[in-house]
Amino acid sequence: MALSATFTLPSSSSFGLYSKTRKPFFSHSLNFINPLKIRASTTLDYSSVSTNGKPSPLKTSNWQWKFKDNSVNIYYEEHVKEAPEPSQNILMLPTISDVSTVEEWRSVAGDIIQRNGNVNWQATIVDWPGLGYSDRPKIEYNADVLEKFLVDFINSPDGPIKQAENDLIIFGGGHAASIVIRAAKKGLLKPKAIAAVAPTWAGPLPIVFGRDSSMETRYGFLRGTLKAPAVGWMMYNMLVSNENAIQSQYKSHVYANPDNVTPGIVESRYALTKRKGARYLPAAFLTGLLDPVTSREEFLQLFADLVGKTPVLVLSAEGAPKRSKAEMEALKGAKGVSKFVEVPGALLPHEEYPSVVAQELYQFLQEYFDIVA
Repeated sequence: MALSATFTLPSSSSFGLYSKTRKPFFSHSLNFINPLKIRASTTLDYSSVSTNGKPSPLKTSNWQWKFKDNSVNIYYEEHVKEAPEPSQNILMLPTISDVSTVEEWRSVAGDIIQRNGNVNWQATIVDWPGLGYSDRPKIEYNADVLEKFLVDFINSPDGPIKQAENDLIIFGGGHAASIVIRAAKKGLLKPKAIAAVAPTWAGPLPIVFGRDSSMETRYGFLRGTLKAPAVGWMMYNMLVSNENAIQSQYKSHVYANPDNVTPGIVESRYALTKRKGARYLPAAFLTGLLDPVTSREEFLQLFADLVGKTPVLVLSAEGAPKRSKAEMEALKGAKGVSKFVEVPGALLPHEEYPSVVAQELYQFLQEYFDIVA
């Protein structure tokens, strides 16, 4: 999303959808040959979902997250392979954006669980509150709220994650990766390993226009407008919830290869923008409220504080937007980064190039845990 050079609000004539220098707002898409339209439900049939021609058996369900006075219905999927050995769970977290969804990790999950080795892999993919197929209540979303959700999802006695927290492996894309690492730094989570795929930390507007008091005031005005009952939907529909804008952004920077953006991808993402409450969390993301840190120095320190505690893989995307790419590259050789690899793709390499990303993730697991024959 972009504003004019003077950041004039709220005139639509000076209110472009995205920044040409950053091209940030959307960071999701889908990579299925046969597009699959789904609704969050405990009775979905995914028997036709496949990865590289192999069936990817999965279970879908919902979990009630209690947050203040809200009971938020959380959608998640479990990708499993029947085997006699005990399973090792991997939690996969979608990249945070206005069209965030579990769909982006499905191909990677299907690839990994079908591999034969000494471990029976299982993958859990969850939609963040306010995104995907989870409920989208009107709450004050920020990085702390998402961090609390993540900790509760993993540690709650009645939660879906049955693996001990210090035996859980977590893969996250974009902001999700940074939120995981921040929680691990605080000791709120103790994962066995972390993979940060195309990690980011700055929201679309702050990374372009900064965070001085004047800009923060304007961000607040924009958030309030987007959340308003009538004008909020009008602005959201104009800026976000339209197929032309989604297609343009996917082709320009979400995917590295515009030819990979199919009508099915655009339709799937567009449907997400029409869900009840769809605009509330994106308003926070756009204006920087979901940023886990406020500077590159803080970003690097998150990783540095995990030295000797948790192995961390960083997958940087070759075709990421310039400013996002610079933050990824800053992690090359950084303290706390166990391994740094560049893969094809832009903001969603794990969805656009799932086979490549799955291979790198699997190799990381082999190298650091020596668990596959």
